[in-house]
Formats: sequence, structure tokens, C-alpha cells
Amino acid sequence: MAPTSASAADSPAQSAPDTIENNLQPFFVLHKASSRKSEKRSAGTGKTRRRIDLSPSPTKKTEKSEECDEQHRFEQLRMEAFELVWSKIDSTIKDVLRGINTNVFDEIHRWVCESFYTIKSFGTPGIAEATRAFPIVTDASSKLLFAGLVLTKNMEFVDDLLTFEEVGLCLKSHGCHVANLSSLDFSAKNGIGGCLRGLLRQFLMATLDAADMSILASWYREQENNNSPVVVIIDDMERCCGSVLSEFILMLSEWVVKIPIILLMGVSTTLDAPRNLLPSNVLQQLCPSKFVLGSPAERMDAVVEAVLVKQCSGFSVGHKVAVFLRNYFLNQDGTLISFIRALKIACALHFSMEPQSFILGGLLDEEEQEGEKSGLLPEIILKNAPQLPLYVRSFNRNQMAEQNGKSLVHGLSELKGLHKCWSIVVLCLYEAGNCNKIRLLDLLCEALDPDLYTSKASNNVVLENDCGLPITSDRFMRQKYSTSQKGGLISQIIRKVRDLPAATLYQLLKNWEKITMDVPEIHDKVKELQSEFRFEDGKLKQNVDDISKRHSSLSPINSEKDSKAISEKAAALLDSLVGDFFRPIECIPFHETVCFKSVEKLQSALIGDPRRRIQVDLLEFYKILRCSCCSKSGNILVPSMHDTSVMYTLAQEHGDLINLHDWFQSFKTIVLRPSKKGKPKSKQSPLPKKRKDMNESENKSEASIQARFCRAVTELQISGLLRMPSRRRPDCVQRVAFGL
Repeated sequence: MAPTSASAADSPAQSAPDTIENNLQPFFVLHKASSRKSEKRSAGTGKTRRRIDLSPSPTKKTEKSEECDEQHRFEQLRMEAFELVWSKIDSTIKDVLRGINTNVFDEIHRWVCESFYTIKSFGTPGIAEATRAFPIVTDASSKLLFAGLVLTKNMEFVDDLLTFEEVGLCLKSHGCHVANLSSLDFSAKNGIGGCLRGLLRQFLMATLDAADMSILASWYREQENNNSPVVVIIDDMERCCGSVLSEFILMLSEWVVKIPIILLMGVSTTLDAPRNLLPSNVLQQLCPSKFVLGSPAERMDAVVEAVLVKQCSGFSVGHKVAVFLRNYFLNQDGTLISFIRALKIACALHFSMEPQSFILGGLLDEEEQEGEKSGLLPEIILKNAPQLPLYVRSFNRNQMAEQNGKSLVHGLSELKGLHKCWSIVVLCLYEAGNCNKIRLLDLLCEALDPDLYTSKASNNVVLENDCGLPITSDRFMRQKYSTSQKGGLISQIIRKVRDLPAATLYQLLKNWEKITMDVPEIHDKVKELQSEFRFEDGKLKQNVDDISKRHSSLSPINSEKDSKAISEKAAALLDSLVGDFFRPIECIPFHETVCFKSVEKLQSALIGDPRRRIQVDLLEFYKILRCSCCSKSGNILVPSMHDTSVMYTLAQEHGDLINLHDWFQSFKTIVLRPSKKGKPKSKQSPLPKKRKDMNESENKSEASIQARFCRAVTELQISGLLRMPSRRRPDCVQRVAFGL
């Protein structure tokens, strides 16, 4: 039993070094781990020392873990809110674009049906005749290929991909056989065989090596396929190879009697584009029809109205972000896809940066639940909602703790109501500016400008309601939007209303009535103005009860005065709506929850500055690695830092040219810098062999330092921060980037 007890007693002492050796800590790539020799010595020594336990207590560990769990939970809530909000925005954009083109799609479907009946009128060949490998000899009129030219007006065809996809789905829903071909299928490399293989792959749902039209004819003559037209859609004919497209059209015209094929091609510039691309003998085989889609500006206005003005999801952007999105849209040749991508990045940045943004997901989820009025947000979100900056400005800490959730719900409800009134006024202005071709995106940028929302001296007093929330009612805060002193779009629209013809003004008032239907306070004012006038014989007249006034109003002079008076009242009404309800989102409390304002972050994400980003990461690498040895050193260079970071930090001390010898000596000094703790002096051995081994180790160390130096210089050159030595100055490298 004695040996057993002895071995049991010795086992902890033996397992202690092994535990320390196997206790691997997390490490980072391209980062040197600090030496653990001192730890090994302290663990292996037989002399016990008194150690002070600096490990956190169980209570502190529990609090820290709970804090981490809570932070992770809020991050998860923000991620779920982003997915919910963006899915709502994305579906709204698709519905809007589909609604804009609905009339054109219906017109295309009617044309397809008429063309199909015309082809069928030439006669239907039998199965044996239709499946032969050569075409039927008929008159020239039966070989005409019905071709629809869809004018998209887009500089970039990426916006048209979704449009033609929607056209195909619309035609498929009406029983047509549809194949969508890209301009890449009509390249000179693929030839006519690539086009045929694309058709067979989409219609037969199989990939065939043999590309033959007789296979497609056999498929069409099956019982379930021969009663519907075959529509071939080409998204952008101007990007196709002219020779391949010409051969494809000639081939389809030979088979059009056997297979009632109808061609639909997108044109981005003008409807005369086929004349510039196709030869005359091919143009003679076409029976063209023209269809015009909405312009990119019209589609852009529709998307802006649904997403940013009406706020289908509750998400909004600030003035500077809106201006940046407009400029980005214009700089990208009016490409709607680029605007949508920028908007998605802005939405993602908002939910990643704003701690309270998860509330937006709760608001949207609450709106989609019909018939349930349990409050604006779930109880758990109200309980754990972080404190907005507005609270710090408005309340003390005790009031914050007591009325946090109640004030938040009331503030968000008031924000929603004020922004709804603002959106109604923006739409009324846009409706009035339609005759002058004012774009909604330009109007939105001016409407979001908080600098145009002026405050009077009486606004300095802020009252509070029962919930402790600052009252923003017009009775107490007489903040008005100034239009008389500004020469922007809003004042221009109001002046144009005074000069509108009677018929246009009458139609404008009717449109205002539809727009303001959901806001009774504004709708009543519009109805009151409409009740004062009537529209007779193309003229607006006042409703007067007095018979003498009624007879006098029939004269031409009084009729002109009536129209002028109505125009003045309409302009005055619009001016009053702007003054009373035109409050930008950034001027409303609690807007931080739903509004994204960091234009610098958005610009960096979209445009980027890679060279500056590389410089910042090299100088502030410890923020990425998060290691204790480097972060505690501050601006002092230590050997544990990454070689490239050390080299670039040393390069900041030089000018345009960096001497390689001086640079290497500085780098060597940092790398070989001794640690703060003194090392025990090693015993000098009288043997010359050990002295030789030491010299060899020093040579190896020198070689390794030179290799590390060369590698760091190469990395800086690849990063674009250095230019390698030239023949004139072989001992110097040149800096390319200076400063941040």
C-alpha cells in the first residue's frame, strides 16, 4: 500500500507541469506568442512562493457572463429585426416595380395572343410534316416573325433583368411557353448552337448535345403544348453579336409555321437600334411592335415614395444620407439596382451601429398583426430597452429608471404620427410639382433637411406631459418650416400652384383629397377648400348663396378673379400644411431608433478607401488582435508586435525616402530588445565548443531577422505603401502613401 500512496501523492506534482504545457491559450495569426519560460521555471521550481489570487470572484464572473449573454441577446434581436425590415422593403420594391409595368405587361400579353392567332390562321401542319428536318415552303407573309421591341431607357441592363423576368412570369401565368435568353447566349464564341441549346434546355428541361429545331418542333406537337404560343425573350439585343442574332432570326422565320414562335427583345437606347444591328434581309423577316416601359426616374420615384416617404418598414434615412444616395444613383448612370444595394447597406449599418434599432423590428411585427392591440412592443423589449440619448437630455436618472418603457412607447407613437403627417405633405408637394417634372428624390433631399426647419425664440421652453416626455404639440412648440426665405423646390412648387390653370388645379385638389384620406386633420382642410368652389364648363367658380353675387360671378372678369382666388387659396393651404406639419425626421425625438444618419460609414462601405484602411490596420493592429501584450504598450514598439506593423510604424519617422540600412537597424533594435525582467546570468563554459555554438546561433538569429525584414518590406510593397529601390538609389525605398 505504501508505493500506491506514494505514487498517488506524487501524481499531482507530476501532472502540474503537464497541465500548464497543455493549457493552450487562444492565439492570433501573424502574431508572435509571448514566452512562457518564466511560467515553466516557476512551475518547475521546488521552492514554494506565496501567490496572490487575482482571479475574479464567482459573483463577478456571474455578472460578467450575464452581461455577455444580454449583449448577445440584443445582437440577435437586432439581426432578426434587420432581416424582418429588409424583407419588407425588398418585397415592397418588387411589388412597386411590378405595379408600374402592369399596363405594359397586359399590353404585351394582348399582342402575343393576337400574333399567335395570326400565325395559326396560316394553317396547322400535320405531325409528320411539322417534325421534318426542313421547313415548309409557303408564301413570304407566313414567314414573318412577330417581334416586340421593349424600350427600357436604361444605361445598364442589370435593371432590366428583373423586368424581363417579371414579363416571363406574367406570360407563363397566362399559359404561354416562355424562354429567357441572355445576350451572352448570342456571343460569337457560342454561335447559333448556343442559342438553340439554351432554348431546348428551358423548354425540354434537359441538356442535349444535338441542337436541332426539329427536336423543339416534336416537343411542341405534343398534346399538351400545341395550343399555346412560344415566346422567346432576349433581355438586351444591343449587346448581342449581330451575325449570331441575324442567323437566329432567319432560322426562326423558317420554322414559324411549325412552331408559333414570338420574339420579345429589350432595347435600351432607341427603337431604331435594330436597323443599326441587323442587315436589311433580316429586318424584312420581322413584323415589329413597340412597347415602352417607365423611365428609370419614374421607377426611382415610385421606389422612393414607397420605401422612404411612406416608410413601408418604418426605416428612414437622414438628410445627408439621402443626398448621398441621390448622388450615388446619378453617378451610377441612374441604375436602380445600385440604389437598392446602397439602401440595403445603410439599413444593415443602422442595425449594426444603433443599439435601440431592434425596437424597429418589434414595431413592424406589431403592425403586421391585425386585430391585436397589445401595445407597441413586446413586454420583454420594453423591459430591456437601452437608454436613448434623448433620455439623458430630458430626464434625470431616477425618472429614467421609473418611466423608461412608458416614455419610449409614447415617444415612438408620437414619432410615427408626426412622420405620417410629414409624408402626406411631401406627397402633396410632389403631386403639385408633377407638372414641372420635379423628381421625388430631389424633393425628399430638401424635405429632410433639418436646417430648413427653423425655430422661434419662444421654443426654448420645453414642457412635459404626464409621462415625463417633452410635449411636441404645436400648441407649445411653434416650430415652422420656412418657405418664404428659401429658393428651393418647395417654395418653387408653392409659387407654381398660384399659376395653375383651372382644370389642372381642380384635378390637383382631387388628388390631394385621395392622398390625405388617412389624416383627418389635413383631409378636412382640403375638403373645406373644395367645398368653396365648383367646376363648370372647364372653369372654377365660387359657391355663393347670394343671387346678386351669383349673377355677377358669371361675367368673364369675375370668373378670372374666381380662378385667381382659388389658386391663391390653394397655395396658401399648401404653405400652411408645410408650416404646420413639415417636420423632418431628424427634428423629432427618438428618431435615433429608426433613422440612419452616418453618411461617412455608408460612403466607406460603398466607395471605400482600401489604402487608408490598410494604414489604419497596420498602425492600430492591436484593436483587431486584441492581445494584452501589445494593447498595454500603447505607442511603444515591443518585440511581440507583428513585423509589418513594426516596420510601418518605424517608417512614419522617415520622409519620402527611407534608408534601408537605418530602417533595418531600427527594426533589429526592436526585435532584439530584451524583456523587462532580468534573465539569470548563464555560467561561462571554458570549452571552445560552446562558444562556437553561440556564434552560430547569433549568425542564425541575424539571418532570420534579415529574412523577416525582407518579408515585411515585400508585404508593404504588395499593399501599395512602398516603392522598391531604383537603380539610382539602390539603398532607399520610397514611401507612396502619407498620412491618413
